[in-house]
Formats: sequence, C-alpha cells, structure tokens
Amino acid sequence: MIKNKKLFLTSTVLIVISMALNFPFPHENRLGDTGITILNIPINSADGFNFAGLFILILLVLGMVLLHRSLEKYHLRSFFAVIIIVSLLPPSLAEAYQKTLANGINAVSYIKDESQCKFVMIGEDTLKGKCELPFENYSNEEVSFTIGFYDRYLFEEDVKMLSLMNSGEPANVKLLPNEVKLIRIEKEIDVSQIKNHVENGEAAYVSIIIDDGEKNRKL
Repeated sequence: MIKNKKLFLTSTVLIVISMALNFPFPHENRLGDTGITILNIPINSADGFNFAGLFILILLVLGMVLLHRSLEKYHLRSFFAVIIIVSLLPPSLAEAYQKTLANGINAVSYIKDESQCKFVMIGEDTLKGKCELPFENYSNEEVSFTIGFYDRYLFEEDVKMLSLMNSGEPANVKLLPNEVKLIRIEKEIDVSQIKNHVENGEAAYVSIIIDDGEKNRKL
C-alpha cells in the first residue's frame, strides 16, 4: 500500500503540524477572528488575508499531495480520510482535554450555540441589553472569572452591538465543581456619546472573553 515511506512520513508530519497550528484551544479561533474558512482553517478576516491561515492551508495541501504520491492505491479514500480527520479530530481532542486534564478557566466550556443577547431602547439615550450565556465547568474545583464582550468583524461603519455590554463593571461568574449554569446579564447603557449603536436587535453565537486575572480565553 505504501510505496514511499519517506514521502508518507513527511506527509503525516505536515498534516499533524497543520492541525497543531490551528488547534482550537484555549481560544475558539487561535488565529484570530475568521471570515472564510477551509477545513476550519481561516484564510481571511475583516483585515484581509489571514497569512498564518494561508500558510497552514498550504502545509495541509502539501501534506495531502505527498500522501497521494506515497501510496500505491486508495488515493481517494485517503483524501477523504484526511479531510474528516482534520475537520473533526482537533475539536474532539480539545473537548477531551477539557473534560479530563484541564483546570481553571481552561476547564470551562462555553455553549456558544445556545447563547443570545437582546437589545432595546428604553429611552432617548438609554439602551437595555440582556444576555444569556450557558457554561459548564468540567473540573472538580470552583472556577471564577469575569466576562467581556466583543463584536466580530467590526469596521468603522459597522453598528456596535455586543461590545456595548462592556459598559460599567464586568460581570463576575462563579461556577461550582461540575456545574452547568446559565448566566444572565442585564445592563442599561448610556449611548448618548456612541455613534452607530444598535437600537433594537438580537444576537446569537455571542462572542465573549473570559478572564480569571491571570489568563483569558476568547470564545
């Protein structure tokens, strides 16, 4: 099956390196905010091309080409196998690490697809924001952290939304060992000096930063 062991080994190393460089932990997107992605690898963002992502994609493609050349047969099967492994293995390994070895905020899972924020004007210059953010603490220790918000792909002309929830003191969260908890945050925000702010709207997949004072995670 393997006709060139050196090419096979080289291809395996390149594919593993490409996955390691784009490993989704401790931040959701290790290479920064993403726009277009290929196999979970970001190739552009609001600032233009993501050159680190392009480099990783080149490594991956090169690894797949060398893998094709190193095999006598099963070329199509190996191609799809690599795609499946690259797409599914890194998130699975990150989750497994959180559930077994991680501690502190690294053991905190943010269930992003169940998060939401709602905004409504309650006065001429006052915006009310309500957010619901679900978390799970996989560790056997209590974990405390603060929550910050950020807008993804924020251009100068874009409407500010989630980042407005950073007004005032940051929200403090305490999770008991192995606790699943829905955090609700409400704020009344003075927007009299803020241009291009949301007036009424909702947001899902809320982008946040959790910080324990020593390290942070962008989720």
